[in-house]
Amino acid sequence: MSTAPIHPAVRIGHVHLKVADLERALGFYRDVLGFALTQRLGASAAFLSAGGYHHHIGLNTWESAGARAPAPGTTGLFHVAILYPTRAELGDALRRLIAAGIALDGAADHGVSEALYLRDPDDNGVELYWDRPVEAWPRTPDGGLAMFTKPLDLQALIEAAEPRE
Repeated sequence: MSTAPIHPAVRIGHVHLKVADLERALGFYRDVLGFALTQRLGASAAFLSAGGYHHHIGLNTWESAGARAPAPGTTGLFHVAILYPTRAELGDALRRLIAAGIALDGAADHGVSEALYLRDPDDNGVELYWDRPVEAWPRTPDGGLAMFTKPLDLQALIEAAEPRE
């Protein structure tokens, strides 16, 4: 078994979610969060992205059309985390959620990042966050990470958002 670390440029490329209702899921990921539809496979699947990538999010009803969300206390996806490039863009995401009437499950300052937690229409956990610059991450005296969870000032986050026309 290899003990060599994974290459540092490896990234999680996309998430593919089973959904009960494709239109309802598109209403959230496309219409509320703002991902662009890159391809659609009839009424059973859709692929969405930011910035012209082939897809960051896949949605399908192949095994789940009309299904219920997994029961609490079962294994599965805890949440998908969507990384925003700046605090201002995360603030804009919060404005979108408020305008759509989508409630947050929580919001936190983790020192390394600021995060919003919510549920999509299929009850999948979603984290929207931005990372502070690495130089600003809290550290222990020996240089290790010292992440924490503190309340996030949502009003200040909204105020950080760039004005949109």
